[in-house]
Amino acid sequence: MIDALTTLLSSPMMQRSLLAALIVGLTAPIIGTYLVHRRLAMLGDGIGHISLTGVALGWLVGAFANVSPVDSWAIPGAVIVSLLGAISIELVRQSGRTSGDTALAMLFYGGIAGGVLLIGLAGGTSAQLNSYLFGSISTVRWSDITLITILGVAIVALGVGLAPALFSVTNDEDFARSTGLPVRTLSLLIAILSALTVAVAMRVVGSLLVSALMVIPVAIAQLGARSFRSTMGLAMGLGVIICASGLSLTYFVDLSPGATIVVGAIGLYAIGFTARTIVDRIRRAQRLRTARQHNQHPEREHLAHADA
Repeated sequence: MIDALTTLLSSPMMQRSLLAALIVGLTAPIIGTYLVHRRLAMLGDGIGHISLTGVALGWLVGAFANVSPVDSWAIPGAVIVSLLGAISIELVRQSGRTSGDTALAMLFYGGIAGGVLLIGLAGGTSAQLNSYLFGSISTVRWSDITLITILGVAIVALGVGLAPALFSVTNDEDFARSTGLPVRTLSLLIAILSALTVAVAMRVVGSLLVSALMVIPVAIAQLGARSFRSTMGLAMGLGVIICASGLSLTYFVDLSPGATIVVGAIGLYAIGFTARTIVDRIRRAQRLRTARQHNQHPEREHLAHADA
């Protein structure tokens, strides 16, 4: 076991992959906590789809600039287009003219269509988008790690540092506005941080599965946590464990890292949900038993006879 871990950690590829997975596992649940609390859990999916257009755009620009490798600007392109898409969704939602789910649907369809169109103009094929659709953590370069780290630090600093204000906005916009908070700006900040999170997680689990890392650890944490802050902290810890465990498993078993991480997270949620259901039933049975014993107490029976 120790030899296997030593071999895993001594591999340069696994060092880069584990570092990327740890950053993603730590940052994705931060924004996911706000999205789940605001009932916008599918926002990550919409941004993940539009990010494909950014990937293809970066690929197209790289092809015209003759950079090597040709996809060197794919992630920066995904960051820029994801930011534009997230801001657009939030502005449309705030305008009230089009519902948020309609704007998300347009991003779903337009994101993939734009990606396929632009990758064709770049001289590539839609198959070359697969590594960004489903993740390809083994191809992560140190330049990608640098960008992921910078974005990760920004997400943690803003997502955790501004937690009280962001929680107030996601909990009740009207109350937050009455306290003088810049609700519009903070809502845009949540959308921007969501876009950065998608860009960070894209190489690990892919744009199609990125929303899972934002939502599932939070859903698991909510089964046991009793406050917003504890939910976020527990979700961050679970995200790190899930990503590191899933990636380590794929080193020994030939499996897709992104799919393994997501399926493992869903399995952990199923276990937690089952355990919580059993615990709740046991507690309910204990309360009923206590209530019956209280009603059948001899002193109560004596008082009942005395009243009669």
